[in-house]
Formats: sequence, structure tokens, C-alpha cells
Amino acid sequence: MKRLALLLVALTLALMVCGLAKPLSIPETVEAQAKPTLHWGSGGYDVRLVQWKLQSWGYYRGAIDGVFGTETSQAVRNFQARNGLPVDGLVGSRTWAALGFAAPAATAGRYVASRGISRNDNIDLLARVIAGEAEGEPYSGQVAVGATILNRVASSRFPNSLSGVIFQPNAFESVSNGLIWRRTPGATAYRAARDAINGYDPTYGAIFFWNPSKPVNPWIWSRSIIVWIGRHVFAR
Repeated sequence: MKRLALLLVALTLALMVCGLAKPLSIPETVEAQAKPTLHWGSGGYDVRLVQWKLQSWGYYRGAIDGVFGTETSQAVRNFQARNGLPVDGLVGSRTWAALGFAAPAATAGRYVASRGISRNDNIDLLARVIAGEAEGEPYSGQVAVGATILNRVASSRFPNSLSGVIFQPNAFESVSNGLIWRRTPGATAYRAARDAINGYDPTYGAIFFWNPSKPVNPWIWSRSIIVWIGRHVFAR
């Protein structure tokens, strides 16, 4: 038995030398998916995401403007100190993970986010986009916008997280122009967000929607239209 164990160790070492085997290691933390390290002076959607999360948890009281300045830096430091992280004011992989934006573990296939998202912060974020994109639409139209966003999360053509889909550059007008931060969602938008997250999909699987009365890329009309709800067209 001892001789067999020695042979196995020798074989493992030989494979490592040849690059065919690697020693097992456990990462200190899960890397935040596709998230850059943010610091004082950074700007953009990722900074807004951090500001929004810190504001919702009571660490940040400033404007969600996408500018990583003194107030944002101090909020990050306070959050880090409260959560046992290195207090450096940087939003790196460990801070991203602590904020709840950790990458899914690697699998043989593609990770698909669950439709059972139930955290209040995700409901709030989805409700903000629904309010920004579909205010004034019938209730079914607001749920349809939320469902379309969640269908993108499940599609291999889009990022596989709610925040990834919502903050994909130029994906939603209300995100690009900052409207989602200036408009507080009403009760209907929150209800629509919850129902969409719980699986209600009046679009039957749409991953695109648009308002024909607004200027749109002619390409969008090449998509397979499923249904019209209110002023929006929903398509695959």
C-alpha cells in the first residue's frame, strides 16, 4: 500500500511537470464577473452600480452620478471596515463580491441565472428600469418589460446576471440617460418586477422590445414579433 501511494505521488508530480495536472487551490474569494477595479476618479455604469448598492444599504447619501469622488470613496471605506475587508477605498474583486456581485462558479455549460431572484436590491433595480422604460404603460406592459430583461439573463446572447443585462452599454435608454436614478419607481413598477421575477411572462419569451413611435434601428424589425402590449413591440 505504501509503495502504491509513493507511485501515485510520483505520477502526479510527473504530470504537473508536463503541464497535464495542476495542484488544487482554493481562491481567497470569488472574482466579480467582468468587473474592473474601481478607484477615486473612475466613472461610468459600474460606479453607479456601486453607488446604488451602497446607498440602498445606508453607506452612501450622495447622487448616483457615476463619478467616483470623495463621498463615494468614503462610503466604500466605511463599507469595507464594517465587513472586514482591507480598507483601501478600492472596489476590487473582494469588495465586488461583498457587494453581492460575485461571478458564478465555472461549470461545463453556461451558467443561467434563476428566475427565482428574490433579493430586494434586484427587485429595486428591475423596478427602476421598468419605471424608466414603461411608465404609463398598462400593468401587463410593465411586467412584459421586466420579463424581457429576465429573458435576456437566461439567453446565451446576453450577460448572465441581472445587473450585467441592465448595465450593458446602450441596452436601455433609461439607463444610458440616467433616468432610472432620477425617477423613484411606483407601487405598480415594484409589483411588475416581483411578478416578472416570479415567472410571469406575457411576452412568451421575448428578448427585445421597442416603441415604434420612437426612432429605432431598422434592424430591429427583422426580429420575430411575438406580441404588442401597450406602446411596445416584443420580439425574439
